[in-house]
Amino acid sequence: MTNLQPLGPSEAVEMYLQSREPEVSVKTLQNHRYRLSHFVAWCREEEIENLNRLTGRMLHQYRTWRAEQVKRVTLVNELRTVQQFLGFAASIDGVEEGMRERVRIPPLDPEEEARDVRLETERAQEILTHMERYEYASRDHVIMLLLWHSGIRLGTLRSIDVDDYDSDGRCIDIRHRPESETPLKNGDAAERAISVSEHYCKVLDDYIEHNRHNVRDDYGRRPLISSQHGRLSSAPIRQAVYQWTLPCTIGSCPHDQDPETCEWAVRDSRAGCPSSRSPHAIRRGAITHQLRNHVPQNVVEERSNVSGEVLEQHYDQRTEREKMEVRREFLDALDSDTEGTR
Repeated sequence: MTNLQPLGPSEAVEMYLQSREPEVSVKTLQNHRYRLSHFVAWCREEEIENLNRLTGRMLHQYRTWRAEQVKRVTLVNELRTVQQFLGFAASIDGVEEGMRERVRIPPLDPEEEARDVRLETERAQEILTHMERYEYASRDHVIMLLLWHSGIRLGTLRSIDVDDYDSDGRCIDIRHRPESETPLKNGDAAERAISVSEHYCKVLDDYIEHNRHNVRDDYGRRPLISSQHGRLSSAPIRQAVYQWTLPCTIGSCPHDQDPETCEWAVRDSRAGCPSSRSPHAIRRGAITHQLRNHVPQNVVEERSNVSGEVLEQHYDQRTEREKMEVRREFLDALDSDTEGTR
């Protein structure tokens, strides 16, 4: 048995966070601190002052205690962080080796898990900043920036032609064209024009001029996202998204895996990585990002082609406090206008 050294829960968490600081984003570090704060609170309640005492039964008790307070998706995320924390604690002789394996993760219904998964704003910005420097105006760069900037669906992205893009007007016309194999999910009702920022227009212009495959599809149309043979299919778009959202593509692995031997680093297995994200997770993150930045809900609904009911049920992942702060801004502005008329 390892010769354990006395280690308090709060001290251990601080050491863990310090060890992760060079590897992860500020947001990830904040998330880990928040999740582990509940574990520290439980230790305090149970009068566990030295992690050397920790046992598998105690971890089961913690899981039961926390499960009574949060929904299952939140519990799973917290327990995954506790696993990583205990792996670190074992490496510095704070808990027995193998303690992390004693944290049992409850199974999640796939739909339940999918509703909570999104690309976080800070991670999206890290990816796009990297691509701006090293993959500028490449096809993958255009895929990632359009998915994030607009919050559109994968099928919508595929449907866009070069002729739909108006560089001078800084917009893209979204069109339902089922007769040429690019239908929109909501049919004619999904047709709209979406604005594109001036900077991203420059990226699109450079991509079209220098890197786009100058081809037509089977219907004589010029797809914006093209391959050597025509319009790019959904599968390689998904693969590109999984590749660029893998944590080890830009940054380090939060799952203690070696990218050289990790099974998730293989092309067809990237979707299995707990930290990689699908195109729909980018859509969910983009919509949440817009709402958190006070874009009016009706604008988000029209831009992303989503109803208010569906948006609130499946996409809006702001906390109730965040929603309240948005309402407060509008009410404060209203009060200010009222005071000005007195």
